[in-house]
Amino acid sequence: MDTRRLLRTTSTVFVAAVLLMSGCTSGGEDSDGSEREKEGRTKEAPTSTRSPGGDAEPLKALPAEIPAELKPYYGQKLKWRECGVVGFECTSLTVPLDYEQPAGDEELKLAVSRKKAEGDGKRIGSLMVNPGGPGGSAIEYLQQAAAIGFPGELRERYDLVGMDPRGVARSEPIECLSDREMDSYTRVDQTPDSGKETDKLVDAYKSFAKGCEQRSSGLLGHVSTVEAARDMDVLRAALSDDKLYYYGASYGTYLGATYAGLYPKRTGRLVLDGAMDPSLTARELNVQQAGGFDTAFNAFAEDCVEQSDCPLGNKDPKDAAARLSAFFKKVDAKPLMTGGSRTLTESQATTGVIQSMYAEALWPQLREALAAAMKGDGSGLLALADSYYEREPDGSYGNIMFANPAVNCLDLPAAFSGPEEVEKAVPEFEKASSVFGRGFAWASLNCAYWQQDPTGEPHRITADAAAPMIVVGTTRDPATPYIWAQGLAGQLSTARLLTFEGDGHTAFMGNECIDSTITSYLLDGKAPKDGKRCS
Repeated sequence: MDTRRLLRTTSTVFVAAVLLMSGCTSGGEDSDGSEREKEGRTKEAPTSTRSPGGDAEPLKALPAEIPAELKPYYGQKLKWRECGVVGFECTSLTVPLDYEQPAGDEELKLAVSRKKAEGDGKRIGSLMVNPGGPGGSAIEYLQQAAAIGFPGELRERYDLVGMDPRGVARSEPIECLSDREMDSYTRVDQTPDSGKETDKLVDAYKSFAKGCEQRSSGLLGHVSTVEAARDMDVLRAALSDDKLYYYGASYGTYLGATYAGLYPKRTGRLVLDGAMDPSLTARELNVQQAGGFDTAFNAFAEDCVEQSDCPLGNKDPKDAAARLSAFFKKVDAKPLMTGGSRTLTESQATTGVIQSMYAEALWPQLREALAAAMKGDGSGLLALADSYYEREPDGSYGNIMFANPAVNCLDLPAAFSGPEEVEKAVPEFEKASSVFGRGFAWASLNCAYWQQDPTGEPHRITADAAAPMIVVGTTRDPATPYIWAQGLAGQLSTARLLTFEGDGHTAFMGNECIDSTITSYLLDGKAPKDGKRCS
């Protein structure tokens, strides 16, 4: 129940996507930019008619000269040590809590991990990675995914580096609720049908915000994307790199683009995969993301009705949305048994379906889970929801569901101020998605009760003096709709838009055309022709 649905590439989703794409994609491309869709598959999400960035103010670059009070941070020497996973080193980076007042005693220790270049050839430098979220652990992503999935040529010539952003995982993590409180929080009805249910949802949001303030008040006002980008520049200097080389997925594209906007002359080779559009308001982001999940669900439905085990019918994919909505209503009225002490609520069932939209390889699991749920067994959908929330079998939760709203609510003003505004907006959201729209509208209310004022506003990022960079968009991406990639690429002065015509969240690591294009760019710095398409 976050402000925006998570913008992340989790290790689980990453592995599933690689298994799918390495086995099932053609790896071909259309050099002339013409469209090629899979036979019978839903067309890509509509393109935007809005001018890139709209009327939003541009993000201003920071002065090139490092302020005297920050030079000790930029000049620090990292002390590397062996850590948990063979082949990896770990260290910590010291940064000021508040970059506007860095002379104080308040500092943060940010966790960093590195896998040094494997080859004997000329090392290019460090390639920082971030998997999104906000709240995804870059260290976990590096150690479990990137260091295995990145093409060998990149592993040979780059040190791969992951730093958990401030407030995330190993880097002074934001805390909000106990595990037991999180279990209750994830069960709250997110599509209220009465004033009483609305009050319960509002109370849940207020309790969540209060818990974050009580447990993390000192940090809560300093986890913005701008501050995280400034931390990345300190790390770049500590790694002795003149420019930043970077791969960011999902929300990681917003972080990378923010870095480029703040430090355009220190921006090297950047790949922004599954892009966000920083010029959109929180409400616009939520509505468009609802549409992204609708596009992804339609693609799933078209595939599902062709399968013998499809629980949503086997004739017309248009009926699938109605069947799923009817199923959600039944679960709303009576939660399902799961074979354990927990039952499956409507909000958890919806989350389980949403989790499965992140990667096409999860579709068979979703069909099986839905089929079982329609027979009264909600265990499969509950497992998918637990994966989304990063709930472990022992009942413990990761920190991503705390860090996610903490960053989102600081970066942008709240989408709505109260339930009355949500009710008026529900038709707009349901137009974007008949299945998910209402839930997305009410999820957008979270930041209304946040106890820290936002420090950010919608803005354009142009990064006029930056080196050429690649913005990657997937035509049926659920979490970061394709129009966001178009919007970001249209703003960045030196960006080249690279399109993957396909399904799932983000595109790198699995499709031959995408992988070779990105690998060549990271190795030689030559960006592809703007508008290149892969399928």
